[in-house]
Amino acid sequence: MTGISIRSANIEDAQLIADFHVKVWRHTYRNLAPAEAYAALDEQRRGKQWKEKLSSNDSHQIVLIAEIDNRIVGIGAAGGPSELIFDGRGEIKFLYVDPDFKRRGIGRELLVQLAIHLRKMHYQGAALSVVKGNEPAIAFYEALNGRPAGEYVDPGPIWRSQNIVFAWDDLASLIA
Repeated sequence: MTGISIRSANIEDAQLIADFHVKVWRHTYRNLAPAEAYAALDEQRRGKQWKEKLSSNDSHQIVLIAEIDNRIVGIGAAGGPSELIFDGRGEIKFLYVDPDFKRRGIGRELLVQLAIHLRKMHYQGAALSVVKGNEPAIAFYEALNGRPAGEYVDPGPIWRSQNIVFAWDDLASLIA
């Protein structure tokens, strides 16, 4: 991972993260999301959401940015579980890598750093959800020994997506 740095995000990063998030989300879900959800997601809406997230005083939450030459190439976020299906495991809430920078270890390193944070917050395991049909993400989590742990409908702010939950019952398996 030469030239890649990972740092904690701060409130000043909110709009940069939002712009990146929308770009990668649109690329990832262009053939999966309904047209109305695709159209509704924009940088302004995401900017507000990221400002709220980064303004939170929740000590269990972390937002990370991966950069190359001051350009965001990945983001990750983790915190306490938002749904019962996560079964008390820490939740990986976001993990996005720029399509032009995939297969360089960025997603893996972000996941490791998020798992380290969750361990510090005393979670024994981690879980995340991935939209059904997002085959590259599913293959990535399977390659990292994530196991399917159920399915649920993510109520999401703009799209009720069908999701598969992947879990790691021992954070050491993600950190190793």
